[in-house]
Amino acid sequence: MAVTEQDVREAEERMAALRRNGFALSARYDREADRIVIELSTGVQIAFPPRLAEGLAEAGPDDLAFIEISPSGLGLHWPTLDADLYVPAVLQGILGSDGWMAAQRGTAGGRPRSAVKAAPARENGRKGGGPPKAVAN
Repeated sequence: MAVTEQDVREAEERMAALRRNGFALSARYDREADRIVIELSTGVQIAFPPRLAEGLAEAGPDDLAFIEISPSGLGLHWPTLDADLYVPAVLQGILGSDGWMAAQRGTAGGRPRSAVKAAPARENGRKGGGPPKAVAN
């Protein structure tokens, strides 16, 4: 498939439209706060804990500190981790692939949120889970 001049122009227009909503001017890891901090062209600053982002959760401070920004400002790359984030997606709270994000939501959804709920959940788990299912004859 050949790329035409028209294809290139359309891609440049899409990128320009995305950049109007903000693009990364700088990105850094704040060790003290344990946050990735992104400064956008709009003057907005976004920060999130690395444990919430795919590929960053288990990383050490030195690896988190080495962030490259794509020439368009729409992508962040951690070369030592081979991890990437798309800035427009980060602005929407999307910090990983669809599968990874779904797994995170599933993990959080199945966790008891308080000690009062956790103890009965553990006890129920020891007994084999919920009540036995009725068998149809």
